[in-house]
Amino acid sequence: MIEEIESKVEENLRPEDESPEEQEEVLSSNEVDLDENEVLKSEIEDLSQKSGEYLDGWQRERAEFANYKKRMERERESLRFNITGNVIRGYLEVLDDLERALNNRPTDGDGASWAEGIELIYRKFVSTLEAEGVETMQADGQQFDPNLHEAISQEPNEDLESGQIIEVVRNGYLIGERVLRPASVRVAQ
Repeated sequence: MIEEIESKVEENLRPEDESPEEQEEVLSSNEVDLDENEVLKSEIEDLSQKSGEYLDGWQRERAEFANYKKRMERERESLRFNITGNVIRGYLEVLDDLERALNNRPTDGDGASWAEGIELIYRKFVSTLEAEGVETMQADGQQFDPNLHEAISQEPNEDLESGQIIEVVRNGYLIGERVLRPASVRVAQ
């Protein structure tokens, strides 16, 4: 097999042995081969360009899908926070009532031991809220921030700067970075 190929190569290398008609035939077949090569090169370039376009489109779609997944995850997390916040907001009123009851609890007799049991329930309730990511705002003595606080009154106070919080009337709560309920405060004028 190799010998046949070598003999054909040698025949092509000796054009002087061939007649002019045979030489023209070889030249015309070479021209046909060159034309076919040009056509094939053109097809390769076209296919290469199309494959590049397909690759680019595929990469764009893949990036869009990754962005879609991230967006859906953010929306799911936001929805979870909203649902959790709505449920917990209702329990904050109960927490306020427990705090008011504990602030006015009896100090002696059967009422005192009963109040200690209520305080244990209150602590458990607060720890459950903290486990859900709910934090109490620390507002005493800080500057009033309308994003975090709700002013229920403005009062003259010579000891504090204007806009500083005098007293927290009702605690505010955060869940993560979001305000669950603003703190109701009295503000210095």
